[in-house]
Amino acid sequence: MIVWVNGPFGAGKTTACRELVELLPGSLLFDPEQVGAGLRGMLPADRLAPVSDFQDLPSWRRLVPEVAAALLAEVPGPLVVPMTLLREDYRDEIFGALATRGLAVHHIVLDPAETILRDRIESADEYPGHPERSARVRQWRLEHLPHYRQARRWLGRDAQLLDTDGLTPRRTAERLAELVEGGEARCPIVRSDDATGDTVAAAVLFFDEQDRVLLVDPVYKPSWEFPGGVVERGEAPSDAALRETEEELGLRLDGEALRLLAVDWEPCTGPRRGGLRLMFDGGRLDEAARARIRLPRDELRGWRFVTADEAAGLLPPHRHRRLVGALEARAEGRLRYLEAGIPAAAVAPAG
Repeated sequence: MIVWVNGPFGAGKTTACRELVELLPGSLLFDPEQVGAGLRGMLPADRLAPVSDFQDLPSWRRLVPEVAAALLAEVPGPLVVPMTLLREDYRDEIFGALATRGLAVHHIVLDPAETILRDRIESADEYPGHPERSARVRQWRLEHLPHYRQARRWLGRDAQLLDTDGLTPRRTAERLAELVEGGEARCPIVRSDDATGDTVAAAVLFFDEQDRVLLVDPVYKPSWEFPGGVVERGEAPSDAALRETEEELGLRLDGEALRLLAVDWEPCTGPRRGGLRLMFDGGRLDEAARARIRLPRDELRGWRFVTADEAAGLLPPHRHRRLVGALEARAEGRLRYLEAGIPAAAVAPAG
């Protein structure tokens, strides 16, 4: 289990979390800043030069879930993580990776009033005997307060906000422990998936009157997606497409309305599993059908129709190539076989 304590810089997360590990038997403090410090010591200077925050390093966002899982294999847990995380897409990426490892996440935000927070920051002396260094830290924290104000909108939907006004670090830790025990802060997106090999997944493409394609915005990953999901054991891919459409969009389709457009073999890369990806045409959704769309709020934030060019800014490159291949197959009226989103003829070896 992960207890992720979020909040603005200077809110007292680390101090409260040190108290928290004393209240949670078997718990361990994990500061992801240590991962950032390690990367700063290993990556070449030219890679670090354009990066002002280690959270912008994809390697940091990949390593944090890996290190968390490795630590929880060594200790009973929970793992207490004091870390400011203000970008929603970064939260999606990290929490989604934790979810795929079957790790429950309790997300709590320390949320003091800004006037109290400013007083706390301005009076802090992080590096006694080094006034210039402490002053730089204070200035950096104050400059990031607007980022927290902006992020608070989505944090209020995603996490349990904890008003810490007037609370000592110990009392803050006690309130954190109460929230963990009560389960109010547990993220609903956490799911355990025991599959370790390649998978088969089915997606359904829906279109509007302008032939734009429907995409959905998952809460557990940073990019948009097609409606659909992994085919369960013993389930036909077309049945999986129908099931996922009803679960994700609230739309019940007739199986005969589906038409297979493309089959894409996705190679396994890093922690992401590969396998076959089937793309079905679900037809056009008129205004009445669009009005019936109902999303599971613990999994999807929203949906929208986009052009293929617009989709390029929302989908990962390999998934956008798959979409383009499926759209070409739809226009041509014939099935396409792809490998990593590229037509098989284009990747066949010469000979």
